[in-house]
Amino acid sequence: MVIMAADRQAVSLGLGPGMKLADARARVPDLLAFDHDPLADADLLSRLAEACERYTPMVAVEPPHALILDISGAAHFYASETALAQDAEDRLDTAGYSACWALAGTPAAALALARHGLKEGAEAQLPVAALAMDEKTHQALEQAGLYKIGDLAERPRANLAARFGMDLTLGLDRILGLEDRPIDPLRRIGNIVTERRFAEPLTHIDAALECLSDLFAEAAERLNERGQGARMIRMLLFRCDGDIARLGLETGAPTRDVALFQRLLRERIEALNDPLNPGFGYDLIRLSITTSEVLAPQQLRLEGGEDQQGDAVALLSQISTRLGRERVQTFAPADSHIPEQGLLALPALNAPAPVAWQMQACGEPPMRPLHMFDPPQRVQVIAEVPDGPPYRFTWRRKTHQVIRYEGPERIASEWWQRKDGQQPGNGGLTRDYYRVEDARGRRYWLFRHGLYGEEKANPDWYVHGLFA
Repeated sequence: MVIMAADRQAVSLGLGPGMKLADARARVPDLLAFDHDPLADADLLSRLAEACERYTPMVAVEPPHALILDISGAAHFYASETALAQDAEDRLDTAGYSACWALAGTPAAALALARHGLKEGAEAQLPVAALAMDEKTHQALEQAGLYKIGDLAERPRANLAARFGMDLTLGLDRILGLEDRPIDPLRRIGNIVTERRFAEPLTHIDAALECLSDLFAEAAERLNERGQGARMIRMLLFRCDGDIARLGLETGAPTRDVALFQRLLRERIEALNDPLNPGFGYDLIRLSITTSEVLAPQQLRLEGGEDQQGDAVALLSQISTRLGRERVQTFAPADSHIPEQGLLALPALNAPAPVAWQMQACGEPPMRPLHMFDPPQRVQVIAEVPDGPPYRFTWRRKTHQVIRYEGPERIASEWWQRKDGQQPGNGGLTRDYYRVEDARGRRYWLFRHGLYGEEKANPDWYVHGLFA
């Protein structure tokens, strides 16, 4: 049992990571020790990364206990990049966390400097252990008299690669700033990002909502220049004490309408389980357009009037925001000839663009019923010949005399998904569908499940739908 982490008081008593727990208890008998929880540590690191998004949206997590912030061009609200890093350290210290930071031109160099307690420009003083190679390679480097990064930098790269491998030279170039490796941010960066910083924090929700509306209006202008509209909008409200309120909106179609954004934002806030609490106030509000699509200019109708399609999309977006995106669904065609698999129920906000329905010729009856049963319901059928159309069927304890029928329409199973190809008996059965009408004028969609004598000795019958 060894110590994985120690607080400030334990460090002041001479305890630290890597020390055996038995030795630590011998020094401090009343030591409080808790089991290491890697998942809780990872969750804490992610939450700290989200809190650091107040400085830059480019924040990456480097397990087990490091964060990388790309602050290129993000220090204009501070006196310098060093002032930005110092502000982050002060905030973490106020929250009870110790931090060691370093500035460098590449993420690998910054990590190495911070881990070894060195400042910017001291890359050559780093030990070779900063390369994070295996123990065997470290021992070989020290046996060769190479103890620091500066010693390696003076050596020809070809000789180092031949003896220690390409991974060593690649890591060396990244620490020295000769090769950069882009970071993988915790969250995807939006196409358009707008933000407001306040010297006096906002303590009223209405002021924060008005600020969000102004930010979306700015984003809409930039979207208009690109000929695009917003589909997914992400909002972050940073509180002075480090708490972050996160809001997200999704629209049914690309939009730049500020009034629609305001309605959706109100719906989103009213649907929150925990209402927004400004506390001591928000000192930073950021709005990002994470997903956008092409939004071409629309020609106004000569006769005037409202945009019916736009109103429908706005209503759909508002209902989805109020009830939840998964609770408002629409049907989309699927690539399957099986009747019950021909449509998919998708969230209305995710549904593809609608396609035109295939219209029947004037006066022709529909080929498919409007109402289908899931699953199909079993019926008792009497036919004149075993493989012929139904003559009479019993459904829900009532007997129906068939006076007209159309069919059969044969629909084969998905034989390509069977284990042995088209051989019968290894998958679904063939269906023979009939559109029938009984003596009272009611129309049904029946099918015989299985080819008589080939796939099944006595095929069963089912009613699959009702025609209007």
